[in-house]
Amino acid sequence: MTAVRRAALLLLAALTLCATAAGPAAATGYRYWSFWERAGAHWTYATQGPSTAQPADGSVEGFRFAVSEDSADASQPRGTADFGTICADTPAVAGRKRVGLVVDFGTTGDAPSGERPPARRTACAVVSEDATTAEALATVAKPLRYDTNALLCAIGGYPSRGCGEKVTATAGAGGTPGSGPSLGPAAGVGVVVLLAAGAFWQTRRRRNA
Repeated sequence: MTAVRRAALLLLAALTLCATAAGPAAATGYRYWSFWERAGAHWTYATQGPSTAQPADGSVEGFRFAVSEDSADASQPRGTADFGTICADTPAVAGRKRVGLVVDFGTTGDAPSGERPPARRTACAVVSEDATTAEALATVAKPLRYDTNALLCAIGGYPSRGCGEKVTATAGAGGTPGSGPSLGPAAGVGVVVLLAAGAFWQTRRRRNA
């Protein structure tokens, strides 16, 4: 293989790598309230909705607003929150149950355009023994908003609009949604370009000698 052809192939490889590094991948997620149950020090994604779940007295239930592709990568409520802390100042009542609730409104990056997430909050709901999580939530975090399919859209009025809408974000190679390409691919492209340029100028020098 001649030096000219070798230089041309290296240049072509560099251009291909540049195009790959500069073209971010699109990731599709959904902006919604996820529902969690706390067991000990760990959160578990709930297997049923808040309108049917019936937590026992002493339970801790959590809600987190975020953008995620599915339940496998959903964001958990942040912070430590055990029943003893949340309901410390709420005495037990005969014939009623206490349910600790954690409401995490998420980050500004997950917020709909023009909205600002409120601070995370906890509350101790005192409800009837057969009350659902949704009923417990309604006693401490109104207004709640649901869509026609009974999907929980807003807690405490947040967000003011939208409900489980699809969100498309970009992610650079090895980065997070919205980030640019990582240093690794960029550095690799730079090395290939330098090699190609060196071969090209070496060929010109030989031809001009």
